Amino acid sequence: MPAGGVCAQSAAAQNNSSPPITTAPTSQDYVASAAVVKLKIMIINPNGHPVGNASVYVRYPKPDSFLHHGDLQELDLKSNLDGSVKVPPVPQGKVEIQVIAKGWHTYGEWYDVEKDDQTVTIQLQEPPHWY
Repeated sequence: MPAGGVCAQSAAAQNNSSPPITTAPTSQDYVASAAVVKLKIMIINPNGHPVGNASVYVRYPKPDSFLHHGDLQELDLKSNLDGSVKVPPVPQGKVEIQVIAKGWHTYGEWYDVEKDDQTVTIQLQEPPHWY
């Protein structure tokens, strides 16, 4: 398991409709961007069924934090019963999405969000069984 308890990228995250998975932001990513993106997140289980009431954390570099690298703005959201999460407009660029749901493995990846209206589909995995 990768560091930080974050599971590896899912097959659904590589879907063509989802933005590409990327690395954490660098100093170039902290330049204030005037463009904002409307983001929608879909949380599903391995069978394709929605996962409701999951905690979803969306992090992105704070605007005007060029001198304070590592400053991230965080949005704390919950998924609806249909597995969807409507995110308030976020700056265009790198965005971290972390999902925590009871009974499922924690998920977290950085995404490059460039299009005006994007949907990210995240497939949660079952946690390892301890005997």
